Amino acid sequence: MKILCDLGEFEEFAEALFGQLSVEINEEKEIVKLANLANDDLSQKVTFEKLEDIANQAYPTLKKKVEEFLEIKIADNLKIEFPELVELKKLKGEKVFSDEKSKVFVRELFGAVANEDLNKIAELMKKDTAKYLVYSTYAIQYISKISTTYGDYLDSIIYLNKFVLSRYPQIILHKQREPYESRFANVNSGYLGAVKMTVLEELIHSTQEKLHQLNKSAATQVNLINEELATIILELNNQTVNNLSEYLQLQAVPDDFPFAKKANLFFFLNPDHFLIEQIGPDVMTFTHVEIDPKISNAIPQLLDIYKKWLNPIQQHHAAFTLMEGMAGFAIENILKDDQDFQNYLTTFMGTDFSSYQVRKSMGKDFTRIIYEKLGKNAFKKLIEYPPNTREIKEPQLYLNRIKQ
Repeated sequence: MKILCDLGEFEEFAEALFGQLSVEINEEKEIVKLANLANDDLSQKVTFEKLEDIANQAYPTLKKKVEEFLEIKIADNLKIEFPELVELKKLKGEKVFSDEKSKVFVRELFGAVANEDLNKIAELMKKDTAKYLVYSTYAIQYISKISTTYGDYLDSIIYLNKFVLSRYPQIILHKQREPYESRFANVNSGYLGAVKMTVLEELIHSTQEKLHQLNKSAATQVNLINEELATIILELNNQTVNNLSEYLQLQAVPDDFPFAKKANLFFFLNPDHFLIEQIGPDVMTFTHVEIDPKISNAIPQLLDIYKKWLNPIQQHHAAFTLMEGMAGFAIENILKDDQDFQNYLTTFMGTDFSSYQVRKSMGKDFTRIIYEKLGKNAFKKLIEYPPNTREIKEPQLYLNRIKQ
């Protein structure tokens, strides 16, 4: 990729990236600060058990419950790991599915973001601008959810978010104020519930290997298509970029920021933004795309890129929706009578089981309908014969297909 500007503009973009993550980074610092205050105050009064001990003690029972509910054997070689914040952020890079050529770039980018290394990010932008445009969005999206994501599963390893799970119980109890001893049992029970729920979810994900592979393959194709679009936009001449930006009413950028102009154009025309804005959620069942002739005249390759994007994005959406929906449905059923889980919902989430149960989720609703028709056999069927996006919206279509 040819260089479009000096390092100065890239450094400003690196600062802008951290600007977009500033709320989350400040929240992380606040979590550490609050946990330290809580520990100082609670240390002589109550003690929470170590996350590692709770998870390892609960694991055999939870594994058995998942196997009984899904009627699927869980692999014996699963491990549990407990990454702290920086390692957790690096792990998120492993969950960005790219081809082998881009994987090294993604690892370096997430490592630089995890370590808040602005110079490294600027260097990576300069090294491969197209890849930066595609994968920096993942860095913002994934890392901004660290404080609300308790676990991950990847390559036979369950990862528990030690940064959050080992600090939240102390913070929650400390906020409830004295007397800590009488309030400890409820919060501790909620802590156990959070760990149970997280381990359960990742155990369920460990059974979905075929869906993981479908999702990974589709997401990789989507990312390659976005890399192709980024390359095309970065090679446009300045006049075309200016004309298109004006026509699309993009935010004005001074001429001495050429990268920013092209970046704005890419983020606007990126199919994840442009097509979903134009077509709406039904992009997941669309088979045909049309675009404004003025745009396609400026970028003749654009329509073909959008057409290529539709199939893999729909495959990715279907696989991901099913994986999450199946996990949500199974957790709801396995933990419905678990007092620790009830206390987790109350103390950590400020809700209750009935409210949790009625939360809308297309994947969970789809799984429930298939389960009502097929019983315990539903989970094996769903993994072996995954639905497409249209079938997720209309479950009877799926039932009709698998009965043929």
